[in-house]
Amino acid sequence: MKKLFSVLKYTGNYKGYTLLNILFNILFSLFSAATLALIAPFLELLFKTDLIDIGFMVLKGPPEFSLSSEYLKTAPNYYLALLIIGYSKGGALLVICLAVVILTFLKNICRYFAMYFIAPIRNGVVRDLRNKLYAKIIDLPLSYFSEEKKGDIMSRMTSDVQEIEWSIMQTLEMIFREPLTVVILFTLMLIISIKLTIYIIVLLPIAALVIAILGKSLKNAARKTKETLGSLISIIEETLGALKVIKAFNSEKNMRNKFGEQNDQYFRQSVKVYRKTDLASPLTEVIVTGILMLILFIGGKMVFTGELTAALFITYFGLASQLIPPIKQITTSYNNIQKGVASEERIDKILKADLIIHETQNAVIKKNFDINIEYKNVSFKYTKGDTGYVLKNINLNIPKGKTIALVGQSGSGKTTMADMLPRFYDCDSGEICIDGQNIKNLQLASLRNLIGVVTQESMLFNDTVAANISFGLQNVTPEKIENAAKIANAHEFISQLSGGYQTNIGDRGGKLSGGQRQRISIARAVLKDPQILILDEATSALDTESEKLVQEALSNLMKNRTSIVIAHRLSTIMNADEIIVLNKGEIIERGTHNQLLQAKGTYSKLCEMQSFK
Repeated sequence: MKKLFSVLKYTGNYKGYTLLNILFNILFSLFSAATLALIAPFLELLFKTDLIDIGFMVLKGPPEFSLSSEYLKTAPNYYLALLIIGYSKGGALLVICLAVVILTFLKNICRYFAMYFIAPIRNGVVRDLRNKLYAKIIDLPLSYFSEEKKGDIMSRMTSDVQEIEWSIMQTLEMIFREPLTVVILFTLMLIISIKLTIYIIVLLPIAALVIAILGKSLKNAARKTKETLGSLISIIEETLGALKVIKAFNSEKNMRNKFGEQNDQYFRQSVKVYRKTDLASPLTEVIVTGILMLILFIGGKMVFTGELTAALFITYFGLASQLIPPIKQITTSYNNIQKGVASEERIDKILKADLIIHETQNAVIKKNFDINIEYKNVSFKYTKGDTGYVLKNINLNIPKGKTIALVGQSGSGKTTMADMLPRFYDCDSGEICIDGQNIKNLQLASLRNLIGVVTQESMLFNDTVAANISFGLQNVTPEKIENAAKIANAHEFISQLSGGYQTNIGDRGGKLSGGQRQRISIARAVLKDPQILILDEATSALDTESEKLVQEALSNLMKNRTSIVIAHRLSTIMNADEIIVLNKGEIIERGTHNQLLQAKGTYSKLCEMQSFK
């Protein structure tokens, strides 16, 4: 039951709207019951033809008020008799008809306001959940995403959030409106006949058992369907990011087959979910109808024996018949909530994920870099279960203003070593210090403010050139943006764009060439003006002119900065103050270019092969 209503925890910010929704749902149920309660007086009016009996009833006076079933049976008859005496049978009939119309109007007004107040809850929860998910995704460490599919995360932010929105509406209806309607109906039925109502109470758990079994099965099926949808979106995301590769390798057919297989699996699982969902309502109706027919049989015999009047029995049966819609709705809501619970569990998996990269209490705000960066016996592995370390016992001192080149074959740990400085990952043992302070004791934002990163692949956003250059900075003047672009050798081509600096560059900068994208990335780093620079040299195949411009831009960027360069070009390596050669996560050589060449070790072989990637 706790899990069943777990989706309601997201409505905490909307207590006022929730209470109003509950209030109008309660009023809706009361007006619905009042409408049904008029059936008995209406039938009594039709069946009672003896005005002497009616007059005698009035002369007896009103029954004494009590909460007994006898009072609730006799009071309507007394007031009906007053109507007949005062207005005649025709007038009384008109009053009852008008009362039904008014009650129906009030009932539907309440229903509208219940839905009116649930609208901001539903949409507000969707907004809040997506904001929370996005904020958590931004905060999660990079290691989290190496274990998760991007498409599955996107599915949780879209499909699963929508499922919770729908479940909230169903939950509010199931908790308050429908059960209250059932309770009121049962109360009226108990007043008319305790015996018949006991039969129903004994038999209804059969329907409840069927609903519970079906609901559990549906929850499991819904969770599998959501996971498959996540895989499906992952394939779409991969395809959009690799269309050029797919076409170049003539893999359209293979990708179509891969997508088709996943889509077929989603189709089959969705069909199962829909069939199970659609089974609940008719199955419940069949069971409840069977119970009603049994009541019809028993109640008919009670009329024959005089235990119950025909008018009261017809009223009772009408009330019992009205149990079907709310019970069916409860069944449908229960099953929809089960799907919502499955989605809530998937969303919670992200929201409750450990951030891993934690900021200590009273973290130090560091505004300047003055002395050095030092790696002290640093070791690291991506996940706790890994047997091998990506980095092992790394010791390195980088004085301010120096350029360090990290060299090694692919998989040697170069990028991981650089990524640990801005705390994209935290070391498992050892420590990294800036000016003698462990970076774990520094405020994360202030640490990253000291560092500029230029990645191997230019990461640009679907926005203007100016917005991409000033990314992450506030109140940057156009003059500063233009100056950064000039230093990065980007101003000339930007000026030739149709909208200049206000030109939208498309998804991931797709409207620009590779060299142009790289120069905008460099301009972004120039504008940030970091004291420490991490540079993963681009290995993209550029034309000679573009490569020259990019290299000049990088040289301009590195001037008077402390730089850690994941080097791929011999020219960059030769100019470095110290070269660190990595192999399988360990430093195996260090020194200047000439020193390492003379040592005739791994570095010398890499130079001969030009293998710095």
